[in-house]
This record gives sequence, structure tokens and C-alpha cells, in this order.
Amino acid sequence: MFRNTLVLLTLVLPSFVAAQTPDLNTVVDKSLKAMGADNVKTIVISGEGWDGCVGQNYDPNADHWRKFSNKNYVRSIDFEARAWRLERLRGEGEVPGRGGCNAGPVPDQQQNQITTLNANSPFNTQMEFILLPEGFLKVALEKNASVTTQKLNGKTYTVLAFMGDPAPVVGYINEMGYVDRVETKINNDVMGDMVWSAEYSNWKDFSGLKFPTHIVQHQGPPAFFELNVADVKVNVPLDLTPPPGRGRGAPGGGPGRGRGEAPGPISEDLGGGFWLVTGGYGAVVADFKDYIVVVEGPQNDMRSLQIIAEAKRLVPNKPIRYVINTHAHFDHSGGLRAFIAEGATIITHKDNKAFYEKVFKNPHSLVPDTLSKMNPAPPLKIETVDEKKVLTDGEHTIDIYHLEGSTHAMGTLIVYLPKQKALVEADEFNVGAANAPAPAVVNPYHSNLLANVERLKLDVDRIIPIHLPNDNRKVTMAELSTAAGRTKP
Repeated sequence: MFRNTLVLLTLVLPSFVAAQTPDLNTVVDKSLKAMGADNVKTIVISGEGWDGCVGQNYDPNADHWRKFSNKNYVRSIDFEARAWRLERLRGEGEVPGRGGCNAGPVPDQQQNQITTLNANSPFNTQMEFILLPEGFLKVALEKNASVTTQKLNGKTYTVLAFMGDPAPVVGYINEMGYVDRVETKINNDVMGDMVWSAEYSNWKDFSGLKFPTHIVQHQGPPAFFELNVADVKVNVPLDLTPPPGRGRGAPGGGPGRGRGEAPGPISEDLGGGFWLVTGGYGAVVADFKDYIVVVEGPQNDMRSLQIIAEAKRLVPNKPIRYVINTHAHFDHSGGLRAFIAEGATIITHKDNKAFYEKVFKNPHSLVPDTLSKMNPAPPLKIETVDEKKVLTDGEHTIDIYHLEGSTHAMGTLIVYLPKQKALVEADEFNVGAANAPAPAVVNPYHSNLLANVERLKLDVDRIIPIHLPNDNRKVTMAELSTAAGRTKP
């Protein structure tokens, strides 16, 4: 954030911001000169820090996204080629290791990735270049950015803005001519119009180039990336040849959309008025006496609308009263807003309630969803689970339990269907190939899920992962027992 410090300028001190707003070329030229970057062709940045995986926090209310450490971080950038190499030792960044984007603690992994921008590069990849102070100025000049002056927190800034995708990219240049902050907005299925910003501070001279030694990015309120810069080398030769057998490596923790769009719903009758909806992230539809219950509103608006349509086809002329949410990770909560639009009540663990009450108020104007198009919109209704909750109409029953000991998400629920002897779970057991042998190293998620089934004395014939197996087979307790290092259930 901008610091709330009033900078007092006297008439004898030069100011980067002129009395009248200068033209774009003048602003960019002065800023590049002020930073000593007017003749910079390449830079190599080295330091230590971390990057985040958006929407995969252990605690949904944390002030940062799920962390991965970046040790021996080196980014080598060629500004003319619009290309860079990123080398780092990336590993566990949470203490203790927990959260999504892999079961923690995550071991260190050496990464060596080449990125070259072109006309077809995704906007989020372009932002990796724009979120460099020098990169922002170069793109602002190309995009014929608008120039204004603003006073924020007692400081005067020259503000450059140009159209990004789908929102403007805005950069703030301070009185010294340094780029202080760059920001834009991107769409997120849960967070809505989410600000993506980079802030630069603690500038230091590196062989004539002024460069920030502290860089922090946010996506939404939580921090997304932090780098403490130890050294910057200027105009050194770079080798941007991709590593053998590799093209562009995907930078860890970038904004993602889960596992792709769902192809369409197909239903499997589980018996007794229950159905499994496949064709993407799984969901369960239950036909109660006067209403419908759906387990999970996953992925995004499109997937949840498919599930809702299938629920109404399977159970016509009844409202969807409840949607049970397994946990707050975005690929499992990204479709909840479609259920709010249906007037459904979200059932979730108590740890997730405050987060949903906050973020579901956010505007979704960049990519409007079903709920944002409604006027008036139905109110948000949430019922919480502490350790157990039972839904029943006397004939149909759903038991909802808090999953103790999860290191994936603190507010995780598992759903048990007693008549079907089926356990619905998300991310605690994402099954692989059938008949897989016992692993050399047991995934702690698997052993913890098995321990909870035993603790609750659940009679489980079938496990239904929300991440359904590719072959749509019926997953048994024997598979979980093997994955958890047991030879038999």
C-alpha cells in the first residue's frame, strides 16, 4: 500500500511532476532516466522470496495466498526480446506445510523456465512483464497510455493508464520519477473483480540502475508474491535458450481456472433418490420430500448451472434448498454464487462463513455471472457445521462431518450417505489409476481420511471423490486403504 507519509516539497527542490500534466513521451523518458533505465537492455534480478497459489489457503481468512518458497531466485529479462528465464528452488512456504496445490510439506524442486511473449500470450503472462517498473513504462508508451496527476496519501503521482484485459492497467510514478505501484483488475469466480497489484519500495542503486529491493504483489487483499532483491546485474549477456526437452514452464501459483471446463452432465443413479452428476467436477443430487439438496457447487458459474439444470431434470418441480460445500478452495466454491441465485442456502463449515459473507458481496462486473445479473439478488443464506449436521426428511438422510486433522483446508467437510453407504469427499483422496500399488511414501491426506472414517465408524462401500476418476469407476475403501499404506481395509 501507499504509505501515509506526507512529503513536503519546497520551491527549491525539483519535482518530477510538473505543474501541468506533461505528455506521455516526456513522462516515460523522465521516469526511465530517473531510474537509470533509459539504456537498459537486460537485467538479472536475484534474491529470495515466495509466491502464492490463489484460492488454496489452509485458512480462507489468511492475509496471503498459500505460500511456496522461492530460494535462489534469479530472473533474467531481455526487454527488447520480451523474454525471460526464471530459475529458482521452489518448495514449501507454509509453516507447518499445509493448504492446497499439493499435499504439504512440499519438497524443494529446482525450476528453470523460459517465457517469450508474443501476440497470443495470455494477458496474465503479459502482466509478468508489465509488473516490472521498466516493463510497465515500455508497454505504457506502446499503448499510448493516458496521463493524469493524482494526490494520494499526501503524495503527488503521475498516473499512466492503458487498457488491459479486461480492465485498465494503471501505474503510479512518484515525485522522484520511480514507478511506485502498478495495478489492474482480473476476474475471479469467487473474488469477483480482483485487484492485481505490485508495489515497489526500498530502491537501491545497482551500477546506475535504480531498482526496488522489495517487491510485493497482491491478488485481492491477500499477498500473492514477495521478493527481497539482493542484487541486480545490468546489460549482461543472457542465454534464453529453453532447457532441453522443455518449452515454457508454468510459473507456480499463477491465476488459474482449475481443471478446465466441464463437458456436460451425465448422471448415475445411486439409489434411494440420490444421483451422482459426472461430466466434470462431481456433485450429488438428493431428492428430499419437498426440496432438493446438492452436494458441492464447484469450479465456476457454468459448471454449477449444468449441475442445477441436471438436478431440476432429475427432480422436477422442487426448489434447491441446500448446497453443501466441502471446503473454501476456489475450485470447490467457484460455483456457489449460481446456487445463491437459486435461493439455496449454503451449508459449510463454520470456519468458512465469515469469508463467504465478505467475498460474495464483491462486484462481478468484469465477467458478470448469474448472481450479478439479478436485480434484486437473493440474500446470502449460510448454515454452518461445527462437528456434525444431519439433513433428513424421515426417509432420506445426509450426514455431514467436519474432517478432523486436515492439512488441506481447515474447514473441510465430508458427506456420508448412510443408505447408499457412500462417502463424498473432496481433495483428501484424489484417486489415480485403478489397481495402483501401495505408495512408497503415504500421502498424509489419505491416512487422515482413513483415520476419520474409522473414528466416525462409517460403513463405507463406495467413496465418491469430487475429483472423479478418469475411468468413472466405483472407488472402494480397499483403494483408500492401499493408498494409506494399509494392505486391506
